[in-house]
Amino acid sequence: MTMNKILVSIYVPALDEKYDFWIPINKKVYKVILLLIRLIYEKSDGHYEPTTLPLLYDKLTAQFYDIDLTVKDNKIMNGTQMILI
Repeated sequence: MTMNKILVSIYVPALDEKYDFWIPINKKVYKVILLLIRLIYEKSDGHYEPTTLPLLYDKLTAQFYDIDLTVKDNKIMNGTQMILI
């Protein structure tokens, strides 16, 4: 059986909060960002409403992930720590 989701940790500086989410590995990063916005909006009781599309960055290297590539193609793996800005 192939795993089609991975567990990642997302830090959101706008809220000074960290969240752990299961994200699909075969979706493009921009679709995952849209999903994360919705999930964080719900978890923060409506306090997270970015006016522009935020970007995902690797927390350790500060490199941003290409929104036109899939999670897998960006080499995002289980346990990856990211920042959503």
